[in-house]
Amino acid sequence: MRLVIITGMSGGGKTAAIRMLEDDGFYCVDNLPVSLIGKFVELISMPDSEITRAAIGVDVRSGMSGTKGASAALEHAKKEIDILREAGIPCEVLFMDADDQILIKRYKETRRVHPLSGNGRIEDGIAREREILEPMRNMANYVVDTSDLQTRDLRQEISRIFREGNSYSNLMVTILSFGFKNGIPSDADLVFDVRFLPNPYYVESLKHLTGEDEPIREFVMKHPDCEEFLKELTDMLDFLLPRYRKEGKYRLVVGIGCTGGQHRSVVIATELCRRLEEREKDTGFHLMHRDIGRRAK
Repeated sequence: MRLVIITGMSGGGKTAAIRMLEDDGFYCVDNLPVSLIGKFVELISMPDSEITRAAIGVDVRSGMSGTKGASAALEHAKKEIDILREAGIPCEVLFMDADDQILIKRYKETRRVHPLSGNGRIEDGIAREREILEPMRNMANYVVDTSDLQTRDLRQEISRIFREGNSYSNLMVTILSFGFKNGIPSDADLVFDVRFLPNPYYVESLKHLTGEDEPIREFVMKHPDCEEFLKELTDMLDFLLPRYRKEGKYRLVVGIGCTGGQHRSVVIATELCRRLEEREKDTGFHLMHRDIGRRAK
């Protein structure tokens, strides 16, 4: 039997993850009272049970009585997981997370009330929740940061963890193309400037295309410095990623910048992401083009 406990920040994608696991054949129960976790596992572990894969959603709602109740419930959940593991029952913990500003934005867009904010500020509720969930996060087998993930990207991550059987390192790498004229991304951990490559913008037949179009890709990739740069950059990231994982980093943003973020950076970011995906099978990669919709004036 495969048992997964899904927890994490409210608004972090827990409900979506549960639905995706349900689509993949898991028997899922959301917001199960923590006092029933042991009994539930006992029932589905019986010889006549047809359930071979199950997922249980646990979060701050389990307390049902504010911050103190949520804290006590999550502490109880942690003990239940420890008991299951000590009894030799494999119990994986998936923690769904996102940046605070992303969580605030999601709450404002949906007009939902944070379970720990009451009539106060969303920010305060998020801070209290993060503190309460810290022990659960520390014991998690997998941490998925959904800050930059679209639904299809999250589905790929869930599949990579629970269906494909690959090892999982909790490291999600975003390869982000951008234009320096629009500012350096504030969340970028590493930034590389590809403005040394010829600019297709100055070729009349190419200026209105983007790096997603084949003529632009051919123009950029045929330059002799392009291949050497990609090789060196891929080798460097191949060296760095295991070390970031060892230090416990679970989210890395690699910025690739050109002037407007339309051509060169898009091609290089796309190719870099492809090469890293081939090498780093146990790392998640997410390709984003921040400025590709902004037309140069």
